[in-house]
Amino acid sequence: MVSTNRGFTLIELMIVVAIIAILAAVAIPSYQGYVIKSQLNRAVGELSVYRASVEERIFSSASVTNADVGYVPSSLTTVNPGNDIANINADGSGHLQVTLGGNAHPNLVGVLVRFERTVDGAWSCVIDKSAVSASWKMEYLPLGCQV
Repeated sequence: MVSTNRGFTLIELMIVVAIIAILAAVAIPSYQGYVIKSQLNRAVGELSVYRASVEERIFSSASVTNADVGYVPSSLTTVNPGNDIANINADGSGHLQVTLGGNAHPNLVGVLVRFERTVDGAWSCVIDKSAVSASWKMEYLPLGCQV
């Protein structure tokens, strides 16, 4: 009676494990980049919502506190309850700003997301990456924002 072995050899299994390791080594950094970019885009989108409330408060010459604009902290931001996200000057210029922290990716902790307002009411998105400049890649920058 002839006995045939069925199964994989050790070499075949090692080759499969090596291929999976190579794929993981390429995929994990890409995935981390996508997580960072999506969280930064989310933070910009969430902060952008408050521009309309701030504009309304500016035009009605009312105060611009977190309660006035209906600010609800995000899980991605670090908020000191005593600090307002809006800082508007008497001439109408100013900014909305949050600091990433909380549940944000570790490479984003400390990044400032800011919408700056000019005297004539034009808003621009600015990302201050100085807290994480070593781990920052320009591909993380949301569309329409500048560093």
